Amino acid sequence: MTLQQLEYILALDKYGNFAKAAFYCNVTQPTLSSMIQKLEIELGLKIFDRRHQPIVATRAGRPVIDQAREILYQSRRLKEIAAEQKDSLCGTFTIGVLPTIAPYLIPHFFPQLMREHPEMDLRIVELKTADMKHALTEGDIDAGILANIEGLENFKCMPLYKERYLAYVAENDPLFTKERVKITDLNSEFLWMLDEGHCFRDQLVKICKLKAASASKKAYTLGSIETFMRIVENGKGVTFIPELAYSQLRDEQRRLVRPFAIPEPKREIVIMVTQDFIRNKVLNLLIERIQKVVKPLLKP
Repeated sequence: MTLQQLEYILALDKYGNFAKAAFYCNVTQPTLSSMIQKLEIELGLKIFDRRHQPIVATRAGRPVIDQAREILYQSRRLKEIAAEQKDSLCGTFTIGVLPTIAPYLIPHFFPQLMREHPEMDLRIVELKTADMKHALTEGDIDAGILANIEGLENFKCMPLYKERYLAYVAENDPLFTKERVKITDLNSEFLWMLDEGHCFRDQLVKICKLKAASASKKAYTLGSIETFMRIVENGKGVTFIPELAYSQLRDEQRRLVRPFAIPEPKREIVIMVTQDFIRNKVLNLLIERIQKVVKPLLKP
């Protein structure tokens, strides 16, 4: 029995498909299938029921998979303890980042950090808040970058920065003539907002006491910040952008930006880890680097 075999059964349990699990593990499908079969022979039981699609664990296999997850977690933790004792940045470090943060933050620090520390294997995955909390608990990621909201009490959260929400207004919208937008002005029929489940939307609804405009919701059900920006640029409605996005806008796009009147809606961005997190050297480097790059981009 090897740690590699345990990684293979976790991958197959996750994806329910040999091809996808093999791709995730960076091995050929026959190799993964053969190694799992050898483990089943060694243990004397079938871990997976291959008759189902997607493939599922057998009743006897489920405790084996759960124990494999615990063994791999402890193995990874042992390496982390050793790395921390050696004051090392080596090893894989996976960060989950909200989709409403990643495009505006990651380009500012990620490429430079990789050039300066080639020994780091830093990986980024975009996740919603609920998925991020689950991935952190399961050990699928090492840290998460997200907006500080209720429900994070079971994790350790360190502040990174605070940023304002800005209005992005079409040129033919009545709000375009205003220097600052009041919360009470947001009665546009076409108020482009992310769908339910995005904390970006949830915070705005709570802070601004908003309800999604019916016409815009019927016109576009899901959407993204970038999609809504393109709609506004082509002359329809109002949307919201985080302050960090402003630095990436061209001059003609900045013409459409309107700050809010005081009190301005804001969000706090934090980096979140589990209570027993130990890779503090990597974490402190990330915090220091992020705070350094965003400081000149945000209003004091």
